Amino acid sequence: MTPTSMSKGANLPVAARQVRVVLGWSGGPGAPDADASALLLRADGRVRDDGDFVFYNQPRHVSGAVRHSGKRREGGGTTDTVEVDLGALEPEIQRVVLGASADGGTFGELSGLRLRLFDAGTGEELAFFDMEATTETAFIGGELYLRGDRWKFRAVGQGYASGLAGLATDFGISVDEEPGAPAGTDPRSAAAGTVSPTPPPPPVPPAPPVQAPPVQAPAPAPAAGSAPRLVKGEERLPVDMRKRLSLRKEQVAVSLRKHGAVGVRARVILVLDASGSMSFLYSKGVVADVVERMAAVAAQLDDDGEMQAWTFASNPARLPDLALGDLPDWLELHVRVGELTLFRRKKPRKGLLPGQVDMRAVGIQNEEQKVIAEVRAYVREHPAADPTLVLFFSDGGVYRNKEIEKELLEAVEEPVFWQFVGLGRSNYGVLERFDTLPGRRVDNVGFFAVDDISDVPDPELYDRLLSEFPSWMKEARRLGIV
Repeated sequence: MTPTSMSKGANLPVAARQVRVVLGWSGGPGAPDADASALLLRADGRVRDDGDFVFYNQPRHVSGAVRHSGKRREGGGTTDTVEVDLGALEPEIQRVVLGASADGGTFGELSGLRLRLFDAGTGEELAFFDMEATTETAFIGGELYLRGDRWKFRAVGQGYASGLAGLATDFGISVDEEPGAPAGTDPRSAAAGTVSPTPPPPPVPPAPPVQAPPVQAPAPAPAAGSAPRLVKGEERLPVDMRKRLSLRKEQVAVSLRKHGAVGVRARVILVLDASGSMSFLYSKGVVADVVERMAAVAAQLDDDGEMQAWTFASNPARLPDLALGDLPDWLELHVRVGELTLFRRKKPRKGLLPGQVDMRAVGIQNEEQKVIAEVRAYVREHPAADPTLVLFFSDGGVYRNKEIEKELLEAVEEPVFWQFVGLGRSNYGVLERFDTLPGRRVDNVGFFAVDDISDVPDPELYDRLLSEFPSWMKEARRLGIV
């Protein structure tokens, strides 16, 4: 059986009871070494205690379900392996994050970085995931996660610039370092490379703490320019929404700081799929929740805390700008899906409120290329001092691959980064493959997909959402695009 080649964000069911995950790479003289690791997580995305971190200093989980098997030389490359007995995992464990850290350099100095998934019982290779890296010193290659009563594997490809310490603390582990050891130092470089559990987490985890024995030091204050920003109109929000926004802005600031993007500014544009298959996500409030979570990104990045917004299906339609203080009314008025039925209305709909789009004109099919072209035109006609971050949400069903590819290839020279987020269906077409398309001076497109975005904690969502934008901005500036 031919193994499945996976792209970033893709997932597949895992029928095997025992799996072997193999990280492979090649490196020349002076290249860093790499180490595979695993974190066993509860449903809330946190470890229970330090025993749920399996790595080179703690190679076997107490349950015996996860084991770090160590390195091997294979031809001109090296592999490091983690074995997982899915049937032996304790009921409280819902996810196993498969990470890696680089010692003495960055993952960008390694070539042939690949994660491979095997059925440990038969030895059959089930899937492989080729990854690209630049300045990352830690990486999440993939994750095994429980969906209902079945295990699945997702290709993640998320990098950290803060080493094993940054990866571990993101999931509830703190890494003790010798006094004076720089933040993000690989624990093997510090004499006190031990792990210890953090106390029960607050709603928003702090930035990775730097500790000095024997007393744990408090988390350092956010770097200048990275603290959550106060935005005009925020005080008008209902109390519960204002509290959620405050916590989420802090999470966005933490994610930006983690990816070396302290103090960056960007115009934020939101694009919402309103095709027929999205109806369930609208009716269940999933899309409204997504918009509220994205408002925190705009509040932290945009100079005026506002978002321009579009909806699309067969045709695109621009929505009124979303000002933060108007968020509750905006959600009620404008987060809507198509209104076509088998019994099509013959008369114009009555009762549209000011600013509302007649969703019958938007239609029900997927025509992503049309809204991409319209957003591109808006950016050209309304130049801004800051680059533009487009947050594009869709549930798949992409079929205009050539047209979409043409638009996004032409957009390479424009000061826009396109972050696509898949909302749980499949068939994302060219959006999944865009990272591998040749002929671009800079990678201007990011993509990941989730089964149920409502189950993804804010820290994880913002980390994924903002993982590629800072590196694009740096390269785009070097090339004179922004």
